Amino acid sequence: MEDPEGGVKPQFDGASAAGRRDGKKSRRRKGKRGGQTRSAAHPASHELSGSAGQPARPMDDAAGHPARKRKRRRRGGQGASQDSSVQNQKVEQDAAVNAVRPGSEQVSSRRNRRKHRGKRGLQGRPLSSAKPSHLPLQESRVEEMARSAVPREMQNGAGRKGRQESNGHQGDRQAGEHAWPEELYAALDLGTNNCRLLIAQPTRPGQFRVVDAFSRIVRLGEGLAASGRLSDEAMERAIEALRICAGKLRNREIRRMRLIATEACRQAVNGEEFLGRVVAETGLELEIIDRETEARLAVSGCSSLVGRETRSVVLFDIGGGSSEIAVIRIGDNRFSRLANHITHWTSLPVGVVTLSERHGGRDVTPELFEGMVREVEAMLGSFDCPEIEIAQTGDFHLIGTSGTVTTLAGVHLDLPRYDRRKVDGIWLSDDEVSAMQAKLLSWDFESRAANPCIGPDRADLVLAGCAILEAIRRRWPSPRMRVADRGLREGLLTDMMADDGVWRRNRNRRGQRAK
Repeated sequence: MEDPEGGVKPQFDGASAAGRRDGKKSRRRKGKRGGQTRSAAHPASHELSGSAGQPARPMDDAAGHPARKRKRRRRGGQGASQDSSVQNQKVEQDAAVNAVRPGSEQVSSRRNRRKHRGKRGLQGRPLSSAKPSHLPLQESRVEEMARSAVPREMQNGAGRKGRQESNGHQGDRQAGEHAWPEELYAALDLGTNNCRLLIAQPTRPGQFRVVDAFSRIVRLGEGLAASGRLSDEAMERAIEALRICAGKLRNREIRRMRLIATEACRQAVNGEEFLGRVVAETGLELEIIDRETEARLAVSGCSSLVGRETRSVVLFDIGGGSSEIAVIRIGDNRFSRLANHITHWTSLPVGVVTLSERHGGRDVTPELFEGMVREVEAMLGSFDCPEIEIAQTGDFHLIGTSGTVTTLAGVHLDLPRYDRRKVDGIWLSDDEVSAMQAKLLSWDFESRAANPCIGPDRADLVLAGCAILEAIRRRWPSPRMRVADRGLREGLLTDMMADDGVWRRNRNRRGQRAK
């Protein structure tokens, strides 16, 4: 017997598959012969029903076999082997009857093909309707820090419904929505402490979807405050991270990219020499940006966190070698770029790396912590900026974007593992910030290193960052502070996409397609 779709069928120990299939055929053909059953239409089949010489019982099926035995044959249980010969004889008789009816074999074959359409037969083979193994997988996160490296507001809203990212920035298109153009932008930020990369694709106006991300702590500015130079070990760590970034950029067609270096390369005597070595060994050309540009990029990266009702903002970015502060005043007419509302800005020549190296970040006492706060307060004292009046709660935003404030938020939420989706955009009250700083100050180095939101790489830096934060809070008291897990890379991407007008072109393109 042959399977119309799969060739010769293997035989079972009990009743054959052909016998089972034929039994089903007889029931399907019932009523097509003037209401007669198969056994009535072919009296010879009565000789095969029941026991030897006994008539079939009223409850027998169309072939004259008891229903109980038919179930046993299907399961391959007891009695199946005895019925096998009976079924084979029945098949031969059916074949003899069908021989006088032209085209009956083709009709039966077509009927079975229709019956099992969309499947691969009854022999235990996989169904064709099963999901193929080559379906595209969700994008995996690149590194533990890069897993949470993207702002929620930068992604398409449908992505939060359809896919949990992992990484945050992922934004799926809604059903029926036109595909976005394949225009990729890249932003790289080589700071005093971290090397970070984002590759993204513009989506809705003011938003983008991250295609790839990378982040690694390199401590490029380690020992810089004492020697004025980048050490060989620090440069090796940075170049190794940049090689990974270069490989990611080579694997994709990038429409436009911007690669920047900040305070460590600005201060180091051998900063330009180091960047020349980067070009020779990785092929990446980095530009050293000034402090004003750094402050504007930080504002651009966090612009979506500023509410429409806000009238004034103090945004600070606590880096590894410097800390940028921007004062923003928004009138009745708000520009599309929040950075255009900056009225005052400053860059303090102190960051978590430089301050911890100067005072010690491993064993920090309350007295040592207060000494770090006073040093930063003295630097802020020379910043000439008018006082900010807060009439209502929503009028003023104090926004922090750095590893320090995100760490405080993670500790406050008691996260078992840092998750930027839960941290980015969260509000912390003034009392909550004070409580978290006091908790970190009460922990020793080992306790800070054991916390999943701090880790051993930041255990000696977090209290120096808290000291800078405390000085800023004393200068601009606020009932609450908003946490931003974003920064220069997001600002670079936003500015490049806005300069190229991709969101405007995308909007026009969708309008034309809709017509």
